[in-house]
Amino acid sequence: MKTIITGVDSSQTALTAAEKAAELAASFDAELYVFSAYAINSAVAIQTAKSGNMANQTSEAYQRLANSQASAAQEAADSVAAILRNTWPNLQVKAFAVEGQPAEVLLKQADKLKADAIVVGNKRAQGFSRILGSISRNVAAEAKCDLYIVNTTRQ
Repeated sequence: MKTIITGVDSSQTALTAAEKAAELAASFDAELYVFSAYAINSAVAIQTAKSGNMANQTSEAYQRLANSQASAAQEAADSVAAILRNTWPNLQVKAFAVEGQPAEVLLKQADKLKADAIVVGNKRAQGFSRILGSISRNVAAEAKCDLYIVNTTRQ
């Protein structure tokens, strides 16, 4: 195993999964890629677009919104990567913000990097029908590489 990827946001669940991803990467001497997905909410984007009087203002407002979302996602990825580097100083960790839905981002980046494994957390069940979070389910259904699902409900 040479390349492992995981997705993060600012949640404890994501950090727990990322820590397991780092543990696995360290044990295999693999590179770890930490991705934070961001998507601009359609309603917010439309409202932002409508708020300007001119096309140029609309474009600038939308760009500010996109930059804000990207910046927040990069900050989340960098923050988790810093925690992982502190715990595993010899681990190569790369952090990125990528536009898209979380499962889609993980799947595309796994293909692009030819990842050996994707590490995701299971979310706390919310009713009897929910065993895995939607990201875990979507990645499990589409992944072309190994998938490691971390039990994050033991917190």
